[in-house]
Amino acid sequence: MTGLSILIPVFNRNVTALVQALLAQVPDWGGPVEILLFDDASAKEFRQLNRPLGKLAGVRYQQLPRNVGRAAIRNQLAAAAQHPWLLLLDNNISLPDASFLARYSDAASQDQGLVLVGGTIYTPAPPADPACLLRWHYGNHREARPAPVRQQKAYAQFTLKNVLVWADIFRKIGLDESLTRYGHEDTKFGWQLREAGIPIHHLPNPVLHDGLEPAAEFLEKTHEAVRNLALLYRAEGLGSDTKLLKAALQLHRWGLGEAVRVAFQLRQDQVRRNLLSVTPSLRQLDALKLYWMLTELGKQA
Repeated sequence: MTGLSILIPVFNRNVTALVQALLAQVPDWGGPVEILLFDDASAKEFRQLNRPLGKLAGVRYQQLPRNVGRAAIRNQLAAAAQHPWLLLLDNNISLPDASFLARYSDAASQDQGLVLVGGTIYTPAPPADPACLLRWHYGNHREARPAPVRQQKAYAQFTLKNVLVWADIFRKIGLDESLTRYGHEDTKFGWQLREAGIPIHHLPNPVLHDGLEPAAEFLEKTHEAVRNLALLYRAEGLGSDTKLLKAALQLHRWGLGEAVRVAFQLRQDQVRRNLLSVTPSLRQLDALKLYWMLTELGKQA
């Protein structure tokens, strides 16, 4: 079996349990495996927790001198990888069972494609911390989709949380390092795969997202992602097929964009209170994202 490089960008997260789980499954890949951990200027306590992992056989740990962001660190990890297959994982996940690498190995050996997406799941029970309910609801209802459903729109909402990709493909396309805010650098990568005619195959091989952030932090990241999407649209004309941009652009074509934005601004505080509560509404989140997008589009008008 061809070699595998597992790439994990680390930021303010103890990845010991994840690395140990991956090491236990290394024999199931059937070929040489390395795990690369690049720390993106985490707080001292997390660097101290993760640094000893570099002493484990098959693990390479490196601390970056400054925070470079989600796109640049993945590009650096890919550049340092030694093997033809790259498994890109986030650091806020865990493996749901002991057959994770075996399923990817089977798919790769059966020549099911050069870009294989395993998907993401969330716990069926809500988190103990009520501050994380919004992120849990969003994950369960918007992100945790079966492989056949994901395959129907294979390139839509492409994420690099759990992707097996041929190294030459990833390096040739790369991630846009100009997107320094959170979000959509992987979405753009998916669009570029589509433009290049490179097929994506979705597998039922999910990771468990177990690093839920509090609602306030999730909202800030979501706002940053909306800004990035607007930036991609303004600069490159990308993203007009997303639901959010479609809705915002349609309102502008109807001459209603500014009126809707102003009307929503009057109830913005009420919506935020809901999203920070123990009964958050995803429809309210959608409305807030539309308000943000209309605001961004208004800046270019």
